[in-house]
Amino acid sequence: MRLYALCDQDMLDAKGLSLETFLQKAMEHKAEIIQYRAKNSDIAFIKQQLIAIRRVYDGFLIVNDAYELVEFCDGVHVGQEDLQAIDSDIHKAVKVLRSVVGSDKILGISTHNEQEVLQANAMDLNYIGLGAYRNTATKTDISSVLGDKLDAIAKLSKHYVAAIGGVRLDDKFENVTYHVIGSGLL
Repeated sequence: MRLYALCDQDMLDAKGLSLETFLQKAMEHKAEIIQYRAKNSDIAFIKQQLIAIRRVYDGFLIVNDAYELVEFCDGVHVGQEDLQAIDSDIHKAVKVLRSVVGSDKILGISTHNEQEVLQANAMDLNYIGLGAYRNTATKTDISSVLGDKLDAIAKLSKHYVAAIGGVRLDDKFENVTYHVIGSGLL
């Protein structure tokens, strides 16, 4: 199993945990990637947190949504709704993001079903997040849980696949590159 640790600021705040505590756990579990997500924070705070993460973590660092901060990390991850906010045609939205992010940085998007995975195959991406695998406390807007179907859908992707949403350290997949785990590390 390869670990992609999701550091969600709202989750840290709700549990009264520090960024340092999360980073320590992620590094103990040998996380290859850390994604920092702060949906309710301003750009200055997110930048400060990315710099703090970079001080102690030398793996891949991804920022969620805040593509204007890509210079402080290794890449950007965006969801379907965030793509729609850039352009109603998500293929154009990915092209715009790639032009901002650059070819030397990682670009990933969230996918939730077979149709979105097949659409992503035509995009200039490094990976997709696929899920939700099961219900999760950090996302309340999950419309469908893929469960055991996740692995079969992952097989359709030409990109690396990161299983998202309620994934645990002991989950087993055949067609998934990374397990994305947030609060499950703590």
